[in-house]
Amino acid sequence: MAAADVSKLLRTLGGRWLHLVEAGADDLDEDTVAALTIELAKLADRIDVACIAHSSGAVSG
Repeated sequence: MAAADVSKLLRTLGGRWLHLVEAGADDLDEDTVAALTIELAKLADRIDVACIAHSSGAVSG
């Protein structure tokens, strides 16, 4: 699986959780979902940055 796909998956998962909370899912805690979504986005960002750094190094090297 490509890193870009993993990043997209992490962001999509968080977004879907948020939509479930907004739709009134009783079994999801809004604060917990918000915190997890933020952490998933941060992880996706770190993956993206690492891939960009790797690609930049490969191009210049």
